[in-house]
Amino acid sequence: MSLMLFLFIGLLGALFINIFKRSIIEMVGERNPLVQRLKNVSWFQNHWLAGIFLFLVNAGLFFTTGFVLFWLMSFLIPYVHFLVMFIAVMASLYLWIIINKAWQGTRRKQLRMSAVGSSFYLILTLIFCYKLITLKPLFPGDDTFMRALGLELGLIVTTTAFISCLLFTSYSKQKS
Repeated sequence: MSLMLFLFIGLLGALFINIFKRSIIEMVGERNPLVQRLKNVSWFQNHWLAGIFLFLVNAGLFFTTGFVLFWLMSFLIPYVHFLVMFIAVMASLYLWIIINKAWQGTRRKQLRMSAVGSSFYLILTLIFCYKLITLKPLFPGDDTFMRALGLELGLIVTTTAFISCLLFTSYSKQKS
């Protein structure tokens, strides 16, 4: 299968997840132990501290996935990296829903918390954009195509993660 087909399937999947986010969020109940634990912690009801917590959760998920993918490069097992990326996406969605369900503040503070937490992916998007714009050959005759392709894929992934995190964590429980 070609890279464009994988990219198209991934973006289509992200679109469907964001369209059906209400029903996906309802899959995790209010009685979930993680939701209850976060609801009972006093610092989590401060939108700045909750946003920093979400930022650190996103960073932890991103760097753990990156480490596992880097570690898997030493093995010659095909297509395992797709499974790792799928698990990382599902873990991210699950944790974003947990954070959404545990939030008890106002809608405005929930949006602030969400913006602070999802800014991790916005910062990565800006870094990838800067690296792509300033991409230069390392030596005369160097082909920068593969590095540019990697940076463009990084831009797509981090932009999609930023939008999805923002939508899932800022989604209000009240029906609008």
